[in-house]
Amino acid sequence: MDIPKGYFVIYVGEQEKKRFVVPVSVLSEPRFQELLHQSEQEFGYNHPMGGITIPCSEDVFTDLASRFGAF
Repeated sequence: MDIPKGYFVIYVGEQEKKRFVVPVSVLSEPRFQELLHQSEQEFGYNHPMGGITIPCSEDVFTDLASRFGAF
């Protein structure tokens, strides 16, 4: 699938992963940076799904993302 310019793909979920396309502007958000750090700790830089995998529940991510306007 095509990703719009200025966006990137992440996968979120504890068991089953859901795909999200989010704006690169979220990279400047401190809480999102914490999630990236957790991802690095758990997965390193090996993300076999082709996008960054975030190790949190979908509900936690969507709540957080809606706070900084990712959706």
